[in-house]
Amino acid sequence: MEMEFLQILLYVLGAALLLSLIILVIKLIYSVNRINFLLDNIERKMRTIDKAFTAIDKVVDTFSLASDKFVDSATALVNKIFKKRKVKKEREDD
Repeated sequence: MEMEFLQILLYVLGAALLLSLIILVIKLIYSVNRINFLLDNIERKMRTIDKAFTAIDKVVDTFSLASDKFVDSATALVNKIFKKRKVKKEREDD
């Protein structure tokens, strides 16, 4: 009689464990689907932001190129002016 009670108790506990594992797996699948949806949404938004940063980077590169050209031409002009003065001084000294 005692053996039958233990067998019934083991069957009931096994069924409860199986049921709880099934519920846990279903909740886990639901959670993974929600996380997957969130990650896809974040990835889509990051692509949009990446396009914006690419556009900003191109604008900054254009301004940098223009300022570099301006500085180069200003430097060349200043060097030209000082070379003429230096050449005039050397001629006057001779």
